[in-house]
Amino acid sequence: MSEATAIEARDPQGTAEHVDVLIVGAGISGIGAAWYLRRDCPDLDFTILDTEDSFGGTWWTHRFPGIRSDSDLHTFGYGFKPWVGPPIATAAEILKYMGEVIEEIGLAPRIRYRHKVLAAAWSEADALWTVEAAILDASGAATGETRRFTTRFLYMCQGYYRHRQGYTPEWQGMADFRGPIVHTEEWPEDLDYTGKRVVVIGSGATAATVIPAMAGKAAHVTMLQRSPTFFRTGRNAIEIAEELRRLQVDEEWVHEITRRKILFEQDAFTRMCFEKPEAVKNDLLANVRSLLGPDYDVDRHFTPSYRPWRQRIAFVPDADLFKAIADGRASVVTDEIDRFVEDGIRLKSGELLEADIVVTATGFNMCVMGDIAFSIDGRPLDWSRTVNYRGMMFTGVPNLAWVFGYFRASWTLRAELVGEFVGRLLNHMKATGARSMRPEIPPSQKDMAILPWIDEENFNPNYLLRAMHLLPKRGAAREWQHTQDHWRERDEFPAIDLEGEAFVYRWGDRASEAAE
Repeated sequence: MSEATAIEARDPQGTAEHVDVLIVGAGISGIGAAWYLRRDCPDLDFTILDTEDSFGGTWWTHRFPGIRSDSDLHTFGYGFKPWVGPPIATAAEILKYMGEVIEEIGLAPRIRYRHKVLAAAWSEADALWTVEAAILDASGAATGETRRFTTRFLYMCQGYYRHRQGYTPEWQGMADFRGPIVHTEEWPEDLDYTGKRVVVIGSGATAATVIPAMAGKAAHVTMLQRSPTFFRTGRNAIEIAEELRRLQVDEEWVHEITRRKILFEQDAFTRMCFEKPEAVKNDLLANVRSLLGPDYDVDRHFTPSYRPWRQRIAFVPDADLFKAIADGRASVVTDEIDRFVEDGIRLKSGELLEADIVVTATGFNMCVMGDIAFSIDGRPLDWSRTVNYRGMMFTGVPNLAWVFGYFRASWTLRAELVGEFVGRLLNHMKATGARSMRPEIPPSQKDMAILPWIDEENFNPNYLLRAMHLLPKRGAAREWQHTQDHWRERDEFPAIDLEGEAFVYRWGDRASEAAE
């Protein structure tokens, strides 16, 4: 069946728009994916769909005070476009940078905003995905209009959590509290916290960002945490980048050299966290003590029960969180919530935390593949019954890739590895005439242990544990895992054998393992 005939069979009324590649998401992953498609597959047509009314993903949807990256922009930024600002950047700076990429490659006409993808159906007979999207109005509400697209390859770049719905636990008495309870992902534009007593529930990177940003304007900000988090601090600058610029080295070189140095140091630090966790812990805590003074109870408020990097270590630029605590504009309470009351939060210790506003920086709700209803030949697709191939493709699912970045390094580093792989795969399929490819566990690995997406002993943030039952599985062999080792994956991904036994291709109506 020709491609035109297949499309007509799936869409007899001719209402669907066909593209070679359909990208879902215009955030850091989707814009990067488009750049690599332009470079590596210039003959392929592609379109990007995004639910929001502008590009940016996280950096567009998150509006809380002080919103910034907690990864340096030399690695969170793209390898193909030098970052010339401070390493820890604001949302506005990141959006400006992404906008420059869109302009430089003429991407704007290919992005369809206010298109919320509802369903994606694969037809094995036609080797096509049919995607249905709801059209939203300026407020984000559905207009009742839908549009359909068909595509040979579906490229999922939408992230892994619900952008407009943060995770807030249900505490007793929340309805009794007289002030607003605001999740950082759902920040209202008209919230005035001037002179107000604010309690921020949470202790991760978001709390460490919003607290110093609010502390200068609020009467006082209290960080209420159930358990502490590890933090690193440092100047919001990188010495080698500054030195190279003083030497008038081209920005392309500055970016690449700085990027490599950061990657080398991150890898060394991560290995230290596993090999000498007590030494790393002591160094991190010594830094906190130096900022807060000898009388501060660092053991209670900043000493986690887990080893470093079992959960994400948040970077605090210029130690702004600790400066706010040291000068009394902010404070930390480590306790559990008993219930909300009219004028604040009653803790299990019996203490009352008085508050005018409560901010919940309590994490996010994960979603697998954007909460889209996927099906294959009419059968609903249960992602938890698939096994991931290198954290980007899935057994039994043809012509689809998912960008899921790193936890311990910048998201973009892995997004770019996936981008280069997808381009190489699409060119291989074109050259060989393959209509589809799906990964499958080969006979040589049929007895491999099948395990949850990630090892809890390796990395165990609560948002991941809450969603583990929804996520695809991992295999015991390295290629069937979403690993955290960029230092190895940067060599492994380009060396993936596209004719390897894990890849099953289809030409016409004939399916065969690539190795045959």
